[in-house]
Formats: sequence, structure tokens, C-alpha cells
Amino acid sequence: MPTPADPNLIVGIETADDAAVYRISADIAMINTVDFITPPVDDPYWFGQISAANSISDVYSMGGKPVTALNVVMFPSKHLDMGVLRDILRGGHDKVVESGACLVGGHTVDDEEPKYGLCVNGIVHPDRVITNAGSQPGDAIILTKPIGSGVLFNAVRSGKLPYKELERDTLPLVAALNGRAMEVALQFDLHGCTDITGFGILGHLLEVAHGSNARVVVEYGALPIYPAALEMYKKGETTGSNMGNRAMVARHHLQMLVKLAAAEEELLYDPQTSGGLLLSVPQGQADELLKLMEKNNIMAVRIGEITNDPVGITVI
Repeated sequence: MPTPADPNLIVGIETADDAAVYRISADIAMINTVDFITPPVDDPYWFGQISAANSISDVYSMGGKPVTALNVVMFPSKHLDMGVLRDILRGGHDKVVESGACLVGGHTVDDEEPKYGLCVNGIVHPDRVITNAGSQPGDAIILTKPIGSGVLFNAVRSGKLPYKELERDTLPLVAALNGRAMEVALQFDLHGCTDITGFGILGHLLEVAHGSNARVVVEYGALPIYPAALEMYKKGETTGSNMGNRAMVARHHLQMLVKLAAAEEELLYDPQTSGGLLLSVPQGQADELLKLMEKNNIMAVRIGEITNDPVGITVI
């Protein structure tokens, strides 16, 4: 697609960022994003919450505040009871209200499979936009949610994992908003940010590496992992995205300096739904940021650093 030439477009399609940002005035820029997904779980209320949190996250990752949201709905009205749709929308509504934004309408299409998400508008000061292309050599990389949710969703469907375990150990974090984590991060010299979704941890770090023209060094042993995720890979469970994510990353200067079992390696490509934020801050500020995250009961872990070596990813 041709790149727009509008000088007020601060962030467009060039760096595969999480949202577009357009300058409205000297003090206000509009953040615009849309995302919708198929159900990761059968419970419609959880589905609504998770999808809404996933959509809203893109505004947070740009440093912004969500202000309005529109429902995007596909629903098989001839095959599912309308009570299911009501619960999906109730989940989305509750998560939008929690974010402080206003749910102001939407659009619905009759479809064979339910899909739900939001078009979200947010605001940010034009000089305080955070992108996935601003990381600098010497930055620490901090992650605010575990990885491994993709294989867990599939494991419930195949009967390898009891749903009650997923609901207890995974869904509350998956459905959690990233807003409070971003509020803490913005108190520091935040150079870059993105959120972890369908491309997995390495896929999104690759976008950071390319956008920032730097190398990302990831410490595998530091990665937070959802309970039972590694066990499910050991049992042969996987997702439809792992192979594609692996192929995408392998084409772009991936260096593996740690010996991993096959199941351990799969976690690097596991697609997330409503994953955590990847934050790039100066090394000297990382400890204080982590302490403030802990004080606010927000999970945050330092998982690596940015270097000025050739563009790509190194896993140690």
C-alpha cells in the first residue's frame, strides 16, 4: 500500500506498529486501532473481556489513553442463542468501562463463526508518542505478562488441560488491562513499547529490532511462563501459528546461543492473545521500574537488553 504523505501522520504503516497516530493539534494526537478475534475460550463473558483487553492494549502501547470504543461483531444468529452474544458484549462493555473509555456503538455482521473485538480511539500528546521503533542500545527489556497462553487455549479444546486450571491460572492475567503497567512505565524514560500478541515473543521482538535498527538479546531463563504451558508442549500440543512464527523469525538473523529442548523452544513462538507489554528503558532505571511495578501489584520481569550489534535477535 502507498504510504500517506500527510505531515500530521505521526505513526503509519512503516514499522508494523500497534496503532496509527495522527496529530489533531499542538497538544493532542489521535490513536486509532482495530482488532477482533475468534473465541479463545467457550465462555462468552471471558471471550468478551479478553478480546476487549486485547484491542485496548494497542492504545496503551503507544503511550495513550483510550477514550472511545466501537464493537466489531460477527455472530451466527441462526446457530447460537442471542444470550451468548449478550454475554460477549457484556464482557467487552465491562472491560471498556474499566479502562475509562466510552463504548459508543459498533457494527454487527451475521457470520458462521463468532468473532468479536473493538475499534478503539485514544489520545496522546504528539511529543509523547511511544512506538516499537524507539529502543536504544543499552536499554533493558521488561515484559509484563507471562507467555504460553496460546498452547493452553488449544490444550483445553483437545482435553489435555482442565478448563478450571485455565480459568484459575491464566484467564485473569490474559484479560487484565495493560493500562496500569503503562502508567508506571511512563514515569521513566520509556524509549519503546509494543504488546505481545499473535507473532509470539520473538516475532514482536523482531519488529522492535527492525524498527530500532538494533539487536535484541533475550535471556530464555528469565521469561515468565504460564503454568502448564511447557507441559502441554511436552505432551505434543501446539498452535496453528507456531510454525509460521518460527519461519518468520528464522529468516531474520536469529541466533540461538542456548540449547533448548523442542518443547522449550516452541514457547518462543507461542501466539499470545492480550499479552503483556514489552518495555524498553535505560538499564539504570530498570530496577526502580521493577520495584514500582511490584509495589503496584503488577507482574514485570527483565528479560533482556538492546545492543548495537547487527539487527536481529539473540537468545541466550
